[in-house]
Amino acid sequence: MIQKLNTLFNGLHTFIILWATQGFSALGSSMTSYALVIWAYQQEGSALASSLLTVCSYAPYVLLSIFAGALSDRWNKKLTMLVCDSFAALCTLSVLAFLATGRLELWHLYVVNALSGLGNTLQQPASDVAVSLLTPREQYQKAAGMRAFSNSLVTILAPVFATALLSALGIYAVIAFDLLTFTTAFLCLVFFVKIPERDLSKGSEGQSSVLVAAGQGLRYLGENRGILDLILFLASINLVASVYNAALPAMLLSRNGGSQGALALVSACTGLANVAGSAIVTFLPAPRSRVRAICLSLLFAMSTENFLLALGRGTPVWCLGAVLGWLFIPVMNTNMDALFRTHIPLEMQGRVYSARNTLQFFTIPVGYLLGGVLVDRVFEPFMAGQDRGSIPSILFGTGKGSGAAFLFFVIAFAGILVCLYFQRDRHIWELEGKRND
Repeated sequence: MIQKLNTLFNGLHTFIILWATQGFSALGSSMTSYALVIWAYQQEGSALASSLLTVCSYAPYVLLSIFAGALSDRWNKKLTMLVCDSFAALCTLSVLAFLATGRLELWHLYVVNALSGLGNTLQQPASDVAVSLLTPREQYQKAAGMRAFSNSLVTILAPVFATALLSALGIYAVIAFDLLTFTTAFLCLVFFVKIPERDLSKGSEGQSSVLVAAGQGLRYLGENRGILDLILFLASINLVASVYNAALPAMLLSRNGGSQGALALVSACTGLANVAGSAIVTFLPAPRSRVRAICLSLLFAMSTENFLLALGRGTPVWCLGAVLGWLFIPVMNTNMDALFRTHIPLEMQGRVYSARNTLQFFTIPVGYLLGGVLVDRVFEPFMAGQDRGSIPSILFGTGKGSGAAFLFFVIAFAGILVCLYFQRDRHIWELEGKRND
């Protein structure tokens, strides 16, 4: 049995240490983020106010990511990760200080989230390249599946643990756990993980300015339309998904049958579905068509969950929607990750991943901002003016939260149209016959 496991995870021993400890740290960070979203919504009762937390986190990430990759290709990956993780911990400590003195305000969280996003801008490309350096090519799918699994596990545990700690001990306990997970991951990275350094900026590229190096990432994407169009596909999906994420707390914390417990259960079911999908994709062989796996996974997700959230009237239906909507997302993520790592040369990955981050994720803050505005200013006022016997009231209910439900119905169709459009993109399908060796 042990020999079989050694064969199954051959070459992944150092990666597993990094993966497990960084996943543990991500759990603490996610718990703090979850608790602060609840705190913000309870302070203001506004979807826009709470969604701005994520907007502030992603804004520096999107604006500066394209330059971060050029720096990441030059810098020591391990040292970059250690410094950025420490900076994030300092941001968490600042929140704790404001809480302890009774001076925490919503704008403080916006500033802290922006600073944390800045650190993540540099940490993410370094982490992505570190995974490639620690993982044999033949184990790319397994490593991607394991990362999807840990992300899914965090999605399950973060709301459950955060809700439990909030109820029993308060937000101080959540932050204390976050700092404990950071310390564990930091020490393991220092003492037990050796990331091999390779010259990823060869020749004249190594002497070029950061601006020129960033342009090289964009130029690579311009010359590889399949990769570029795949990124634009995900950017469009991220826009729809971010509107969903902005509206979800507003609906589940406001409408009849909703509560903090309902939000935690739906979030936990999302994580359970991700765990199940991640476990499956980790041990399955590569599909015959990675592009088809990506397209069908996203189409299934978009055509199930949003309708059930819009038309459902209780936690069981909302949980079913979460399971159906997220079960195949690990399939999409794993095959996308494998395509990127297979097609993008290792010496270009930092620059290309950062260009990808800017293009693929700029729609996330836009979606959160749009979702908050649509809930507060458009759909909730519209539903508040409807009679009980009107068709919208029959479909989506009445009272606060019904407007968010109506919005879910709209974005369901938006997501389906995006999937059908990009499924016909010939440049994406051409990736099936290409490979970087």
